Amino acid sequence: MRSFPKMVSDLPYRPCVGVMLLNRRGQVFVGKRLDQTVEGWQMPQGGIDEGENPRQAALRELKEEAGTDKAEIIGEMEDWITYDLPPHLIGVAFHGRFKGQRQKWFCLRFLGEDRDIDLCAHEPEFSTWRWVDMQDLPNLIVPFKRDTYKAVIAAFRNLAKKGEGA
Repeated sequence: MRSFPKMVSDLPYRPCVGVMLLNRRGQVFVGKRLDQTVEGWQMPQGGIDEGENPRQAALRELKEEAGTDKAEIIGEMEDWITYDLPPHLIGVAFHGRFKGQRQKWFCLRFLGEDRDIDLCAHEPEFSTWRWVDMQDLPNLIVPFKRDTYKAVIAAFRNLAKKGEGA
């Protein structure tokens, strides 16, 4: 029998990374999650594996979720960002082990072509994907991650200039 902490406050945050992938036009890659009951698009993100540093995790997550490694890191947020899960997801998401996530975000410049993105290269997490303008991101993400996305946009807005880093 699995034992759970008595208080949500006793649960830790899941350490993970997030990836803002920019194309040559300064648009951001987003995928539509397969496991959501509400329509939600998001940037690639995921847990940091044991023995992995955040930079390695960011590149691995991009390869797993977008099916490409044709990118270079052009920015890294100095601080980690945390967010709490909404009450109805605590005890459900992340196998009930975490109250939210503690994320290190990276900005990557996509060096490939759209055909280099393959959502089925690994176990699929997204049903479809598209490029969107950065300012549209907060309206696409589930509400409890909106503040995180606003902080990521503020940190990387200057890197989204067309062609920069390409």
